[in-house]
This record gives sequence, C-alpha cells and structure tokens, in this order.
Amino acid sequence: MPDAPRGFDFFSAGELPAPNLPAAEVAAIAREHWGLELALEPLGSQQDQNFLARAAGDGSTDASTGTPIGVVKITNPAFGAEELAAQDAAAARIAEASPALRIATTLRNAEGAPLHVRAETSEGALDLRLLRFLEGGTLTGDAYLSPAVVAGLGELAASSVLALADFDHPGLDRVLQWDPRVADRVVALLAAHHPDASRRALVDDATAEAWAALAPLADALPMQAVHLDLTDDNVVCRTERGIRRPDGMIDFGDVTRSWAVAELAISISSVLHHDGAEPVSVLPAVRAFHARRPLSEAEIAAIWPIVVLRAAVLVVSGEHQVQLDGGENAYAAAGIAREWRIFERASSVPLAVMTAVIADALAEDGGGAAATATAVTAVTAASERPGVARLHVSVFADDVDGGAWLDGAELEERLAARALDAGASAAWLPRAVPRLTASTRRSAESAATIPLGVDVWFAEQTRLEASEHLILDGALQEADGEWIAPARTRVRARLGRPDAPHLVRPEYATGWLAVTDDPAPMLGLADPAAPSATAPGARTAPSLLARREASFAEVQEHYYDAPPQIERGWREHLVGTDGRVYLDMVNNVTPLGHGHPGVADAVARQLRRLNTNSRFHYAAVVEFSERLAALLPEPLDTVFLVNSGSEAADLAIRVALAATGRRDVVSVLESYHGWTYGSDAVSTSIADNPNALATRPDWVHPIEAPNPYRGRYRGADAARYAPEAAAAIRELAAAGRPPAAFIAETFTGNAGGIPLPDGYLAEVYAAVRAEGGLAIADEVQAGYGRLGEWFWGFEQQGVVPDVVAVAKAMGNGHPLGAVITSREIAARFRTQGYFFSSTGGSPASSVAGLAVLDGYAEEGLQQHAAETGAYLKGLLEELQTRHPLIGTVHGLGLYLGVEFVRDRETLEPATEETAAICDRLLELGVVMQPTGDHQNVLKTKPPLVITRESCDFFVAMLDRVLAEGW
Repeated sequence: MPDAPRGFDFFSAGELPAPNLPAAEVAAIAREHWGLELALEPLGSQQDQNFLARAAGDGSTDASTGTPIGVVKITNPAFGAEELAAQDAAAARIAEASPALRIATTLRNAEGAPLHVRAETSEGALDLRLLRFLEGGTLTGDAYLSPAVVAGLGELAASSVLALADFDHPGLDRVLQWDPRVADRVVALLAAHHPDASRRALVDDATAEAWAALAPLADALPMQAVHLDLTDDNVVCRTERGIRRPDGMIDFGDVTRSWAVAELAISISSVLHHDGAEPVSVLPAVRAFHARRPLSEAEIAAIWPIVVLRAAVLVVSGEHQVQLDGGENAYAAAGIAREWRIFERASSVPLAVMTAVIADALAEDGGGAAATATAVTAVTAASERPGVARLHVSVFADDVDGGAWLDGAELEERLAARALDAGASAAWLPRAVPRLTASTRRSAESAATIPLGVDVWFAEQTRLEASEHLILDGALQEADGEWIAPARTRVRARLGRPDAPHLVRPEYATGWLAVTDDPAPMLGLADPAAPSATAPGARTAPSLLARREASFAEVQEHYYDAPPQIERGWREHLVGTDGRVYLDMVNNVTPLGHGHPGVADAVARQLRRLNTNSRFHYAAVVEFSERLAALLPEPLDTVFLVNSGSEAADLAIRVALAATGRRDVVSVLESYHGWTYGSDAVSTSIADNPNALATRPDWVHPIEAPNPYRGRYRGADAARYAPEAAAAIRELAAAGRPPAAFIAETFTGNAGGIPLPDGYLAEVYAAVRAEGGLAIADEVQAGYGRLGEWFWGFEQQGVVPDVVAVAKAMGNGHPLGAVITSREIAARFRTQGYFFSSTGGSPASSVAGLAVLDGYAEEGLQQHAAETGAYLKGLLEELQTRHPLIGTVHGLGLYLGVEFVRDRETLEPATEETAAICDRLLELGVVMQPTGDHQNVLKTKPPLVITRESCDFFVAMLDRVLAEGW
C-alpha cells in the first residue's frame, strides 16, 4: 500500500462528483481570461468535464461548425495545483522524448503563457485549461481493433513508460482509485454500491484471486511515473488510406507514480470490450511493448492480475459514479455495459493460464505460433507400453482422409474398436495433439481441439487408482477407493487443475498445458521417462515459417504476414495443424474441392503402376487428349499437354509465332498470363509486377483494358473498347508490324472477375485475323465450367479462338495444363523442331485429368457453379445495398469479384481496406485474398463444390467485418 500522500487521496477524499458547468458559462470564462470566442461541444469524462472548443469569431455559438482549436478541460476540484502541474509536465516530457507522437499539451497564448486559469464559477473555484486538439479521433466505441492497432497501443504505452522512467514531480505523490496498487481497497470500498448481488460476488471473488496472485510480486515490480489511463478513449489515431494508426495521447489527468507494467495492463484492458476481442487479442500490444521496453519475469506474471483488477475497479467505479452524479453523467452511464464486458472477458481465462500464454508469446524462439506443433512432435515421439495402441486423429493422420474427421467422436470410437479387435490391450488418444475430430466448419471462432488429458479404451475391465490430482470422466464405477473402467468404453483423464476442460482452443493451449500435466504415464499408457509435451525447453527448433524464409526464395511470397500452417483440405475447407478449419473462398485450382478421393485414388494407383513421359506409348494420354478436345468446338481438335498455366500461355504464343512467321503480339492491360519469359512478356498487371508497363519487350503491344466499371468507357460506352482495339491492330499492321496473335483472358480474372463487354472478342478476333494473325484465348482461370452457364469463357462471347490455353482446374491441384488448337496450326509448329515436356501428359497427370472430368460429370459441377454462383452473387449484391464500401459485384457463376471503393462516384480504390478486410476474414475463418491492379477486389473463386451453407457463412462474415471494422 502506498505511503500517506501529499496530494489527493481517494480514500479520504470522499465522493468525487464531476463538474457540470453550462457551456455558456465556460465560454464566458474563456472570453474573459483568454480573450477567445469559443463554441463548445460537450465531451464525456468520468470525473472531470470536457468541451470540444471551436472558434466562434463570427459571434456564433454553434459548436457543430468551425475548426476545432482545442479541448477545454475543467478539472475535478479535488485535484490541486501541484497535481495539474505534474500533468502538464508529464505531457511535455513525453512530447519532447517522442517527437513523432502527438501529445495533448496545454496550449499557450502569444506571450507564451499557458491557457490555464483558476476561475470562480457557479460551482466554486475550478481549474480550466485549453488543451491541444488532436485530429483523427480516438478509439472510443466498440469497433473491432486490428492486431496492428492493438500493437500500436502497446507501442504508445512503451513510449510513455520510457519517457517518464526518470520523471519526478511533487504532484505525483497522490493516491488514485485507478492505481492498481490499491485496487483491492477500491473494490472493497465501492462494491457495495453495485446493484446486482450476483455480479458483485463475481467481482469480489475475481478481485481476491487477482490480488492474491499480484501481492507476492509487488516488491519486484519497478515503480515510476505513468499516464495510468492510456486507454482506447485516450489514444488518438491518424487515418491513412482508410487504416487507423495510433499516434497520440490525451488526458493526463491520472498521471501518478505506480508500477511501470500498469501502463501496459491498463491499455490492454481497454481492448477487451471491442467487437471480436478476447484475452488473446491483447498479445500484439504485449509483444510491441516488450520489444521496446523489455518486461521482467515478475512484470509478465503481473500483467493479467492487473488487467482483472482494472476491470473490477471499472465495474464498481462506474456504478458508483452513476449513482453519485444522480444519473446526469451520461458518459459514466454509457460505460456500464462496456466495463462489464471488459470484466467478463478479463476473467474468462484463469490467471495462471493467461500468464503462461503471455509468457509463451514473449518467448525468444518465436512464441506461441510454434508451441502447438512442437507439442504434437513431442507427444507422438513418446514411447508406449507394449500392446498399447496410440490413435491418431490430427491433420496428419491417414484415418481422417476423405472427410472421415467430420464423424467426430464416432471416428474415434471406430479407431479404438479396430485397435482392440487387433489385439491391443488399450487404445488411446494422447494429450496436446490437436484433434481434427473436434473441429468445426464454418465457425467464426476456433474450436477446442487441443486435449489437456488423454482418452483411453481398455480391452478389459480395468481398475484405476484414484488420485487427488487425477480427474477421470466416463462410465466409471467406484469400488474400495478405486475406479473401475468398463471394457471397451471411453475414459477421459486429466491431471492437475480440476477446472481444466478436457479440450481447449489452440490460442490458449500453451497456457493450459503449462498448468496441467500428462496423465498417460499414471495410466500405464506411455513411458514415464519419455519427453513431455510441456516440459521446459521443449521448443528449441526454429519455426516452420523461419525455415521457409531461410531456404525458400523470398520472391515466392506467402499469403498473410502470419500465416496459419495448412496441412489438410476437404472440399471447400482448409485445415491448419491446430485443427482450425477455414472456408476457402479463393482456390480456383481445385474445382472438385480439396482431398478429392477420386483424383487421389486415380493418381496413387497410376503412380504405383507407371509414371513416365509422353514419348512412351500408353492409353491414359490418348484418352485424356480425346476427351479434352471433345469439349471444344471445331476446328480445335489437337492437344499439347504441359504442367501449368504459365507454360500453356507461353506455348500458345510460341505456336502462334511459328504458325504466322511473325514476332509481334497484342495483349490487354491489367492482365496476367504467367511467369515464363513469353507469358510474362504479355502480362501487364502492375499488381503482379509493379514494373510491368515499363519492362515489356518491343514485340508486345498492350491495348486498353476493356473495364466497363472503372475504365475510360463505362456502362453502355464500354462498347467503344472493341472498335478502338481493332483500330490499334490495324494501325500496327499498317506500320509494318502485323501481329502474330492477340491474347486475352476471355473473362478478365486478374482485374476482378469482370465480364468483357458484349461483342468485344468477336470484333477484336476479326481484326487480328484480317491481318493474318491468330486469336489466343487464355482460359486458365475462366475455363472449365467456372462461369456456370458456359464451360469456356469464349462461349460467353460467342466466338471460337484459334488457340486455347488452359490449366488450373484441369488437375484439381495436380500440375496439368494444355494448349488446344487446330491440326493445321499445330502442324506449323513442327517448323520449330520437336516439342517435349517430361511430365506434361505423363500417365499420372493424364489420369488426374480424366478423374477431374469424371468428377465434373458425376457431381454436375458446371450446373452447380451456375446455381450456387447466382445465389452467392445475390447475397453479395444485397450486402452492397448496406455497405457503401462495396462499389460493385463483378462476375458470373463462381467467378466473382467484390470491388471496394472509398467513393462510389470517384471510384477511389480502397486498397488498404481490402487487405485489412482479408486479414480480418482470416481471423473469422475465411481464406480470401485481394486481386486487381489496385488490389481492391476480393478474389471470389472458391472450389466449385462450395455449398450454399458455406456461401451464407462467407457473406455473414464479410457483413460482420464491414459492420464491426477491420
């Protein structure tokens, strides 16, 4: 407990009603003492009174107009001059130490004197100050806070602590109700004012537990001056390109001397009431703080107890203030629900668990991201007793193939029965290994997939010794102090805390595993000397992401800054190693869905028999080529098989050059065709290559993108694109450079799933053919039934190209691409010598292609794409009516694009917002990525097997993000 203070002492001050002066009286004081004409708008405050001040030089007192010039702060009369001086000095100290930050210091007049007056008012003598106004607004409200914003809070807290580390002032010597050093006394004093007895009991109990954890640490916690109220209400942000970035502090009214770590704990507590927040949401702030001002072991242990105590103080103080002010303090009244939400979330996880989670997040070897995966390795490496069968239902287990994991506990029972039938004395599922059988699909929150204990089935009735710390669940009978487990019946065992659930969510697994133990050795299931999944120092290997970055070329980027490790897929779902299931809304490579049994079985069977190159004579390559050619109109009857879309586009260009004897090619701006020399040369997307337009070889001639939404010609005027493109081709020929080919996506995928204007390809194809060139259709993305009504994109345009390049969907993820053209054009390519691809058209690739075509026919995927795509587009268009950020919804079938704009008139692309929305969607269980030259379009191209339930979930999560923030 602090020594008797020189200044304000909450415990002897009694009640603290906030000042409540009329705006007109405050304006008169400003006029008299500062010579300023102000229009005032009330702002909220718990115990002071604040007004936003605007210049009113025209005599108007309208506070809704004019440029803000400051904030008039009327300090609670309980605080004295020394304390106000300390506040001003602390603010000035931080402003000096961190010039990049914006700090609400007291403004000064032309003579340099602070605009601070102690005036006689209708409520007695009060101190009024005019503080600097910081533009951009605070984080006040319940809107979602992104990890970057939360990290910004931690950085600000660190800046405050570092700047004030050696700051001292007589005005710091006071005792505030917000100081966590006296939190237990504050709750004891004010809890009786809480009107709800049940809530009061919860607050009392949580306070007692948190104080018991904190008190032994107190002497080891460094003391210094702190802001003590660096919360969302007092952090100001700049908004840059639609993204908030915390960079300012206001309201130094609670500056005092306390534990340094309290600055961080109080900041992160304010995160907890925001939409989508939970205890682990604060970890970015903790990491950011620790990176600038390292936390000691005692401080790490103190963080969560202080958070809980802060929440308890907020709850009892808020209720007390509302009663004290007679219901006239709207700010305090509005905060009641918010403060209770903070308390509920802060106390939702045991202190020891959350402390262990925080400690793990700050571990030098990369923190929590690697913990679960390492725990899996440690457990599966443990030795077993002879005759005991360890079962596997993680993402790596063969027994969960083919969607078997969706059977949940039934699959576990089947596997146990199989092991016991095979003669095992017991079958068991180990601790700490994520169970895919416990996962859930289409969920905004991760499922509890990490077991803290084990599940065991004994072949015969088995006696288990009772233990104070061993918790058993299941169909057990008690006899003579022992438990009898019936034969072949599941028994669950946990060791340690009685409040520990059997399964926990991955985000909290490291914490729970740290405070519980493995019961397997006690049950005779594993060697007691085997390494424990939770043993200290178990995590020593570099993270998988670090290994990737060390060995994989940096230019081969990965989705997301902190990507989940995806090791399994099923239909339209992707699964991380922790059992988190994500809805895949972007993967147009797998039209039949992930893990398709037909494709997997066909390829595996062929690999067991033979896999060689297409110069050998075998049936699969013939059958596949025949079936592929049959999908195209005459005269497209001849097939080249390659490995990818890039190779297909490159080969299509080479075929056209050989067939015409020319070297020039016309392509379309904003397009992507591949990464090989030829396909990259005709690619013009600046999203894929920022230098694309400046680095095209002289034989490539880009023409304007026919974008009817944001291009030069829009709506009905988009019909002008085709004649202008045709004219460009004729001008090229007239200049002595007639093109060998015109290449274009038949449905502009890279720009966002935008249909070409009606008749566009017909006119452009006619122009290039009139000059002796060929028409190349890039169907890598649009082809293979994705458009629904049409199998090929060129069909939607009512044309037949001379050469078609296709890939992606052909192999359902197996590397497979093709070029299809006429026999005559293919024959001309012979002038270039032989064509050969070692694995293009191999037996395995060919049977993969056949299996995909079989799947299309058996599952009716093209029709499904038409019907489900129309349903999804309808949902998105309805969303557009409620969220102005959605400019439009492009596309057909399951080839859609949701374009975000900041203004529907100017069409300013919302690039940064789109990236942030994709990050937030990942948190909510949806994999989505941006596309387009402005990276402002959601690339909505899911596996064609997607269900309406999954469409509903995607749109619901997008709606949530647009409503709550990103």
